[in-house]
Amino acid sequence: MEFTKIIRTFANRNDRITIMNTTTLQITVPTADITMLKKLTAGMGWVVTTMTKRKKSGIQKGLDDIKKGNVYHAENSKDLINQIFG
Repeated sequence: MEFTKIIRTFANRNDRITIMNTTTLQITVPTADITMLKKLTAGMGWVVTTMTKRKKSGIQKGLDDIKKGNVYHAENSKDLINQIFG
């Protein structure tokens, strides 16, 4: 209960505090709690950004396939078609 009072007191201050040392964190939060998290961090003067997954390039997908062993060899085009269509 004391912790809640401290947060409320700090969030209601009008003065700004400049923090020189910062740390970047990555946390997983349920979608339903994002609004509450943004309100809390705004009151503290913190910044929240949403990270998105980067799409893999075709070359990266190919390199991943090679690492997994998903590589096939064909002697000629007829052999390749037989491998694809069975």
